[in-house]
Amino acid sequence: MILDIILIVTAVIAFGIAGVAVFAATRPNQFRVERSLDINAPAEKIFPVLTDLKQQRLWSPWDQMDPDMKRTYSGADRGVNAVYEWDSKKMRSAGRQEITAMTPNEKIDIDLDFFRPFKANNKTEFVLRPASSGTNVTWAMSGPMPLLHRIMGFIFCSDKMVAREFDKGLVQLKAIAEK
Repeated sequence: MILDIILIVTAVIAFGIAGVAVFAATRPNQFRVERSLDINAPAEKIFPVLTDLKQQRLWSPWDQMDPDMKRTYSGADRGVNAVYEWDSKKMRSAGRQEITAMTPNEKIDIDLDFFRPFKANNKTEFVLRPASSGTNVTWAMSGPMPLLHRIMGFIFCSDKMVAREFDKGLVQLKAIAEK
């Protein structure tokens, strides 16, 4: 009797795990998270803030989560080839970003590599477009979505978590640019 119950429970768990894995395998293997905000300032004022990776401490929510985070800057002071690396014990995170291309006052492309807690190679971009109230700034991140991340998506909705932080960052960027 007890053995039958254990076998049934084990079978149900195994089928549940298999079902989640099969369903996750049908999900897209790429992701993109994007948020936009109108900022009452010209692109010429916003662009330098975004191309100077040292200024992320002022507006990026992730940079503000750990004041003791180890930060290293190399390459160019700003713009293409500017590099920012971080290592945070508090957030158990480490990574690197490098500005790889830009169109002045319009677009910035960034390679974003995570070393911890999971290895990932993503792309980030900022697009600035004229808007009736100044400039519309779009912050986007895209990259591969391995099967393990798709399975974890059933527990953690990383798209929503990232989008929420993008929203916070854009609001903080707006406050800086509109001063």
